[in-house]
Amino acid sequence: MNYNLTSGKIGKSLIVFSLPMILGNLIQQLYNITDTLIVGKGIGSTALSAVGSSYALMVLLTSIVLGLCMGSSVVFSQLYGAKKYDEMKVSIFNAFIFVTIISFAINITSYFLLDKFIVWLNIPIESIEMTKTYLKIIFVGMFFVSIYNFIAAIFRSIGNTVMPLIFLTISAITNIILDIVLVIYCDMGVAGAAIATVTAQALSASCITVYFFAKAKFLCPNKRHLYLDKNLMKQVIDNSSLTAIQQSIMNFGILMVQGLVNSFGFYASAAFAIVVKIDAFAYMPAQDFGNAFATFVAQNYGAKHNDRIKQGSKTALKISAVFCLISSLIVVLFARQFMLLFINPEETAIIDIGIEYLHIVGASYIGIGILFLLYGLYRGLAKSQMSIILTVISLGSRVALAYALSSVSAIGMVGIWYAVPIGWALADIFGIWHFIKYEYNKLN
Repeated sequence: MNYNLTSGKIGKSLIVFSLPMILGNLIQQLYNITDTLIVGKGIGSTALSAVGSSYALMVLLTSIVLGLCMGSSVVFSQLYGAKKYDEMKVSIFNAFIFVTIISFAINITSYFLLDKFIVWLNIPIESIEMTKTYLKIIFVGMFFVSIYNFIAAIFRSIGNTVMPLIFLTISAITNIILDIVLVIYCDMGVAGAAIATVTAQALSASCITVYFFAKAKFLCPNKRHLYLDKNLMKQVIDNSSLTAIQQSIMNFGILMVQGLVNSFGFYASAAFAIVVKIDAFAYMPAQDFGNAFATFVAQNYGAKHNDRIKQGSKTALKISAVFCLISSLIVVLFARQFMLLFINPEETAIIDIGIEYLHIVGASYIGIGILFLLYGLYRGLAKSQMSIILTVISLGSRVALAYALSSVSAIGMVGIWYAVPIGWALADIFGIWHFIKYEYNKLN
């Protein structure tokens, strides 16, 4: 189902379009949580630390690929909104060449730098061998991740969020089933968890590729579209590179925080492995809503419906704020119960660290909800450089404050947690100020 975002009620359009994206990623996060739960309770806290540290690294690497796909989809959406369908198909071909080359380079480089990653992340000595085993297998799935996300980006650019949801759901269910079989029944440890993940990724990539060529031929470039167009390639590279840089900076900062947390020892590392999964599940809908908002802005920008963009910004802010406040309330009230889902009750040190994090960061989700909307707004306006600036402000201040505050003996590790909402707030203030001062009047 293709959804045109250039007409109709704005609130309804945004919600209907974003819901499949939100459901899809909630299912994905449900898998991530289930994976953590199976590893934590089925193998133990050492494996939990290994998978948690690996997760931070994989989020960084896949965020580059995801950023390339998200940035490319903005070009597709703008051309679709302007009804330039032939140019859109040429841009799809150009983007595919670019994304494939970068993805392959990332995959090869990851293998060569594995030992350096282990050192850089301050992996606890108890978890090093498990981390290496897990990552060597997980790196295989990078190719499948790039294929799935590229084709999913094409569908989402024309308002079709249902098909990516279907294939993501199939992948997540497969992943959970294989986790149970390989980790618990076959006793394959972290290797089993990694094999389950890569197999599910391969399945989702294969299914969406077959569907694209069999059922979405109107989107497939023909022979006359298979050439390198300098202007379109430039648009793709500009948008996708900037978005990839923004995504990678964001997750690079998170990776630096992961290394800092790991320096506080095994208990902190294990607790952080849990809370980042809870975090991701709690605010992922706000992130997907921001991505949906980017498509909304891009289609209307291509169609020159500027008033609709301004009105949509206000509507999107209200919707996102309501969700984030509800999410914060749930996480804060049930922090202990969430921690106990992943770890045995006797692991009190790990549980207490996790609760402390969730009470501080979980109460502040509205900050990152606004930031995701700002990312989407600027990407849709083809000003992805602003997303980079906002990310540098958010993550730069977060990392600097985390290292500075945690080094004060009277504050310690809790300083890392307080740095998170402060970084979000600083980026939000700057992003809103810049839009009102420099961009709002251009939409008249």
